[in-house]
Amino acid sequence: MESKGLHGMKEGFKYQDRHVTLDTSKEFRVGDGKISGYSAVFLGALSLLAVLAYLFPSYLTTTELRQVYDAEFLQHILKYGMYFSLFFGALTFVLGKYRRMGSVGIGLTLTAFALGGYTIPVGPVEAKKLSLGVDWLILAFLGSVFVFMTLEKLFPKYRNQVILRSEWGLDLFYFCLNHLAISAILIYANFHVGHFEWAVSESVQSFIQSTPLFVQVVLTVLAADFVLYWEHRLYHEVKILWPIHAVHHSVENMDWLAGSRGHFFQVFSERAMVMVPLYLLGVDTTALNIYVAFAALHAVLIHCNLSCSFGPLKYLFVTPQFHHWHHSSEEPALDTNYSAHTIVFDWLFKTYHLPGDKWPAKYGTTKPLPKSFLGQALYPLRALTQKD
Repeated sequence: MESKGLHGMKEGFKYQDRHVTLDTSKEFRVGDGKISGYSAVFLGALSLLAVLAYLFPSYLTTTELRQVYDAEFLQHILKYGMYFSLFFGALTFVLGKYRRMGSVGIGLTLTAFALGGYTIPVGPVEAKKLSLGVDWLILAFLGSVFVFMTLEKLFPKYRNQVILRSEWGLDLFYFCLNHLAISAILIYANFHVGHFEWAVSESVQSFIQSTPLFVQVVLTVLAADFVLYWEHRLYHEVKILWPIHAVHHSVENMDWLAGSRGHFFQVFSERAMVMVPLYLLGVDTTALNIYVAFAALHAVLIHCNLSCSFGPLKYLFVTPQFHHWHHSSEEPALDTNYSAHTIVFDWLFKTYHLPGDKWPAKYGTTKPLPKSFLGQALYPLRALTQKD
C-alpha cells in the first residue's frame, strides 16, 4: 500500500480539481418547454405502468413490497400523476417547443385512462413466484427523483453537471432493469442462502433476538458491510472478476443514477452474498426492514452529485466524497474504499483513502468500456478472450 498521511492523502501526488463544463444544449431552463416535455413523458409512462400493475398485480408487482404500501392510497397519487401528465403535455403546445414529447406523454396517459385509469378495483392478489417489479420501479423512481435529484440541485458538488449528463439514458435503463428484476434477484438470493442452513445456530439467533432493536440493526449493518467489503475487494483484486465489476466503474459522471450501472452477474451475486449474514444472524423482521431501507437509500446517496460533508458522520459512514474516490481513475484511489456502509473495514484492512477535503478529478475506468448495454454485458467475455 502506498505511503499516505493521516487523512489518506498520498504523499507527493498532486491532487487537481475537477472542472465540469455546462452543456447548455442539455440544460433544463424554465420556459423553454423541455421540463414540461420530459415531465409529460415520464409521468405518462409511469401512469401507464401503474395501471398495468393494477390490472395484472400477480405478474407485475412484488409480493414483499405489496405488504408495505396501501394500493388504494397510491391510486390517489396515480390520479394526480395522470392529470399532471396531461397538463404538462398541453403546456408544451402553449410554449411552442417539445410538442412531440408532449404528444407522447398525452398519448401514454390517455392509454392509461382507456385501460381503467385510477379506478381499477383493488382486491386480493394471487402471489406468483416470479413477477416483474413494476411497483418497485415506479416507487423507487419517484422517490429518487423527489429526494436525491432535489438534493443534487440544492447542494451540488458540480453545479454545471446537468441532469441529462452523458450516458444518463444508459444508466436509466440499468435502473429500470434492476428494479424490474427484483423478484428474480430475491429468488436467487433465497436459493443461495439455503445452502448455509448447516451454519445456523438457534442459540446465537435467540441471543441476538433478545438484544435491543438498535443493537440488532448495528449488528446487521456491520455483518452485511463485512461481506460486501470482501466481495467488493475480490471483484477488484482478482483478475478474472474485475471485468465484471468494471462495468459499474465505467460511469464517468457521478449522480443518483450512476449507482444503477452494474453487470447482471454482479447484481445477482452481491444481493445473494449479503443475504447470508442476515440469514445467519436471524434478527427480527423490524431490524431487517430497517437495514433494507437504509441500504437502498444509502446506495443511491453515496453516488450522488452532492457536496455535503456530513460532518463527523464521515468518520463512521460511507459518504459521497468517500465513495466518489472509490470511483476515481486516479492512481492513489485505485483499489481503495471498498466498504458499502461504514468505513470501519477500510480502516482495519488499510484500504482507506480520503485526502482531506479533496475530491476526484477523474472518474471511470483506466481503460474505456463499450458505451452500450449489450457491449457492457458482453465485455467480461471479451476481456477473458483477449490477450494482455
